[in-house]
Amino acid sequence: MKIINKLALTLSVIGSAAGGASAAPAADIKPTVILVHGAFADSASWNGVAAKLRSDGYQVIGAANPLRSVKGDASSVANVVKSVKGPVVLVGHSYGGAVISAAANGQANVKSLVYVAAFAPDQGETALELSGRYPGGTLGSALAEPVALPDGGKDFYIQQDKFHQQFAADVPKAQAELMAVGQRPIAEAALTEAAGAPAWKNLPSYFIYGTADKNIPAAALGFMAERAKSRKTVAVAGASHVVMTSHPDAVAKLIEEAAQAK
Repeated sequence: MKIINKLALTLSVIGSAAGGASAAPAADIKPTVILVHGAFADSASWNGVAAKLRSDGYQVIGAANPLRSVKGDASSVANVVKSVKGPVVLVGHSYGGAVISAAANGQANVKSLVYVAAFAPDQGETALELSGRYPGGTLGSALAEPVALPDGGKDFYIQQDKFHQQFAADVPKAQAELMAVGQRPIAEAALTEAAGAPAWKNLPSYFIYGTADKNIPAAALGFMAERAKSRKTVAVAGASHVVMTSHPDAVAKLIEEAAQAK
């Protein structure tokens, strides 16, 4: 009987210890980071950022952005957010900023938003109008002849021989050339669609961009960061539009700040 009692006590202690170890306080759970690419890119543009986040213990998802319409793309990303159990940090690059601004609406688990050289439109604004509001953008002259779509719309690509200087000037030329080959087109309709109510008015937002951005002028990016009452804004000197590719550590650091903020 003594042996049985001792065994029962031992099992009880082990069970209590195991239960305590598995029941981590909710506050200690690291948010899942969902990375949303923009036009003329894909999820591989986040590889350096994702590697750093993963090494620091974060779960990372590279969401596929259809690049068809703000509303439709936001719905696609919102479905990814809904699939995550626990808090989420939504990160958007370029046009992806317009997408996360809409996708976060009504999603109680979204903790914060991070805009990486990204649009943060207010209601009624379009990506096309915002990019041309300030001087310095040269995307228009770098675009290839639009590809006609069956519905009467158009798809835009950047000319491959202009991609390096226009989109990724601070990325090695060989790497930029491969990025040009694999670029994802964006529908004209997505660039001209007016934004709805933006989530950045209700969620903590963070901004990082390059001062040598030729797609979205730095002045426009700074304006949107200030308007959104950015908790922290980082302007990377000399960085191109793909600051997440050329400066992954700086971008990952800001994302982690957003993830850890109270």
